[in-house]
Amino acid sequence: MLDVVINTLVIIFACNGIFFFLVGTLGLVRLPDVYTRLHAGTKCDTLGAGSILFALAIYERFSINGLKMIVLAFLVMVMSSTTGHAISHAAYKVGIMPWRKKVSSAFPGEESENVTES
Repeated sequence: MLDVVINTLVIIFACNGIFFFLVGTLGLVRLPDVYTRLHAGTKCDTLGAGSILFALAIYERFSINGLKMIVLAFLVMVMSSTTGHAISHAAYKVGIMPWRKKVSSAFPGEESENVTES
């Protein structure tokens, strides 16, 4: 019975990680500027790799290898967000401006309040 629960948790965490890797990769391809792509990339790393490493740690049944994977998942989660912040701060300091586009309203004749020029 315990094997079924462990295998179910492994599958849930692994599928969650795969989902975030796919969505993050799609975000890297589709998003317009460095800041939004960086957001997608850090979410991909943090949630995708973290979930898969937790799944592997559970699969190892919390042995010494499982403990190593939990520590690695913690480091990935901390360092990914820190690195993303450092890269975005450096991009801002260099003068890379965020992408701006005129947003049209769903209703004819109205414009959204988030209207900025590119």
